[in-house]
Amino acid sequence: MTKSQRSNLLPKRYDDDLFVCDIMDAVPKGDMASMEHPLFSLSTKSDMKSRRYENGNKWLEIKPSDTGLATVHDRDILIYCISQCMAAFNEGRNVTRHLEIDAYRLLEATNRASSGAGNDLLKAALDRLAGTRIKTNITQGDTERTDNFGLIDGYTVTSETRHNRIQKLRITLSDWMFEAIEHNNILTLNKQYFRLRKPLERRLYELARKHCGQQPKWEIGISKLQEKTGSLSNAKEFKRMLAKVITDNLTHNHMPDYTFELVDQKLVVRPIRKTLTRMSLPALKSDTYEEARHHAAGWDIRVLEAEWRDWVAAKNITVQHPDKNFISFCKKRGPWKNEELF
Repeated sequence: MTKSQRSNLLPKRYDDDLFVCDIMDAVPKGDMASMEHPLFSLSTKSDMKSRRYENGNKWLEIKPSDTGLATVHDRDILIYCISQCMAAFNEGRNVTRHLEIDAYRLLEATNRASSGAGNDLLKAALDRLAGTRIKTNITQGDTERTDNFGLIDGYTVTSETRHNRIQKLRITLSDWMFEAIEHNNILTLNKQYFRLRKPLERRLYELARKHCGQQPKWEIGISKLQEKTGSLSNAKEFKRMLAKVITDNLTHNHMPDYTFELVDQKLVVRPIRKTLTRMSLPALKSDTYEEARHHAAGWDIRVLEAEWRDWVAAKNITVQHPDKNFISFCKKRGPWKNEELF
């Protein structure tokens, strides 16, 4: 091709329906359904056991991939994907379930090793996320799905180093998971979550974040707690592991946002108030909500308010005029678009 024949435009490098994950400081976020229900295995070894959970009229069936069930640590990848999507929504950008991801940024954001071994662990985690099959009547939005699906529909490595380390990859989220993002069924997580070593510690934090939130206290019986964590240990061993987490936290104070104690065969969870800086923001005026609904038509304004407070706290922003700041946040979000994004 001669110079005169070359286009004035650079080549089109990305598909129109591809969302490039390029937000450096996205706040960690997880979907509420998998925080509430035990979708992920607590085992650090290959877990090949299928399982079914029932809670009232809700049910969940999980079947492993050829290499085992997706684990609590595999969930890091989903948290990163959700965090990028929600941060982009907040900036008014279009988002789809097809994500272009820089592997190093993913590993860095989730505090995972970037060594050769870390690369192998990433590939194994992606295989388990794609291979683990789920059937459930638990909805993320308006649609009930009883077909089986993966936590991700699949992934493709698009670039590797000469040492076969992943540089770039494309992940396609399942419809079920993307509906959680579209309907904002999302909660903010503390970045310290990625430093929790034990799967049970992570699961306890997820449940505390989902059920306790900003309440003064949340408590749950040990047997019900074991069911919610997805632990397959016997009752005696589960109680021992739970007591060990609580004792370690009293010694090291490493669990973020919440305190945990055993009282009369119940786990009692309380928020650490000094970490919940979103509470320092005053209540908004009633007129503010009306204006916000105008700018973000179709969204649940109370959900947007919770997300705004989380965002302010995570960014450590000093807000001089809370009502104006919230209105600006809603303007960037804009009206909810009920349309296919993929």
